[in-house]
Amino acid sequence: MDFGKKVENVEREDVIRYVRGKLFELQDLEYRDFHAKLMPTVSKNSVIGVRTPALRKFAKEFGMTEGSEVFLGQLPHEYYEENNLHGFLIAGMKEYDRCIRELDRFLPYVDNWATCDLMSPKVLKKDLPRLLQKVREWIASDHTYVIRFGIGMLMSFYLDDKFELEYPKMVSEIRSEEYYVKMMIAWYFATALAKQYDVVLPFIENRCLEKWTHNKAIQKAVESCRVTDDQKAYLKTLKIK
Repeated sequence: MDFGKKVENVEREDVIRYVRGKLFELQDLEYRDFHAKLMPTVSKNSVIGVRTPALRKFAKEFGMTEGSEVFLGQLPHEYYEENNLHGFLIAGMKEYDRCIRELDRFLPYVDNWATCDLMSPKVLKKDLPRLLQKVREWIASDHTYVIRFGIGMLMSFYLDDKFELEYPKMVSEIRSEEYYVKMMIAWYFATALAKQYDVVLPFIENRCLEKWTHNKAIQKAVESCRVTDDQKAYLKTLKIK
């Protein structure tokens, strides 16, 4: 279908029909059955079963059409892969301010860890000081996957040369009963231990995290090949019984 015309002249129904048609052409039922089991928050009926490389390729091609503009304006989506397509389109954006606007529109509709975690727009690296302000807003949200995404941005962009001690402190102060938030906090600290062991270790030694998250962070760090054997042995002694 040719979407090379003005956005306002592209019918919403045409775009949805086109996108779903393409997604079902890429369907892998065996993969759907397997992948759906990994996302207990998502109804299996909303999962088409498109492998990520195929969906990423389609997103790259579709992102160059006028139809993608119409698609981005249509929320909520019906299918899991439509949400992932939306996420890939945002991740491919080249303009910082627009990327932030689209993230703020889309994140409240995200309903699973997989869609949340696939988005890591490279354009956000262009203005890390401004991004940090957005991260503070995201982790203060009451929406599970907005918080998770904010933590993910701290893990992606602020654990190397831009690292500051205030960042793990921000994460350690998040309190939530949501499994997918607690798991992301644990993942953050396991990664932080791998990259900034000496300065992050006191957060574990001083038990700054709640018990489950504390122990899960240690578990994930011990499973990491980036943590030394001596560090792993010591971390194991810090588990809370």
